[in-house]
Amino acid sequence: VQLVESGGGLVQAGGSLRLSCAASGSILDADGIGWFRQSPGQEREGISCISNSDGSTLYRPSVKDRFTISRDNTKNTVYLTMNNLKPEDTAVYYCAAVGPCIIVVTHAPGMYNYDHWGQGTQVAVSS
Repeated sequence: VQLVESGGGLVQAGGSLRLSCAASGSILDADGIGWFRQSPGQEREGISCISNSDGSTLYRPSVKDRFTISRDNTKNTVYLTMNNLKPEDTAVYYCAAVGPCIIVVTHAPGMYNYDHWGQGTQVAVSS
């Protein structure tokens, strides 16, 4: 599986963005697809995940109720819709093919060992 993120950009606080994660192979080969982010000087943090088996979703508390993960299997694409963005959401956002989604949103930042990552897309939120 190869993954390519897009949709990042500069937005004012309170604004919205939708990120895309396009997979070259079938994303259904993985247990799920996760979204992660990494700010300068910080470890990579998993923030959301969608299961390929049943479409269930999980979120880290810092983004719950503001971000929504979804997928379009016909396009082999997973989306992350981000609303009410805050300056602390500024980061490079990555997607990855993952195992159980619970690992994505509960593991300590940086403690991930996945083989397939995208190149990342920059999100900057101004105050």
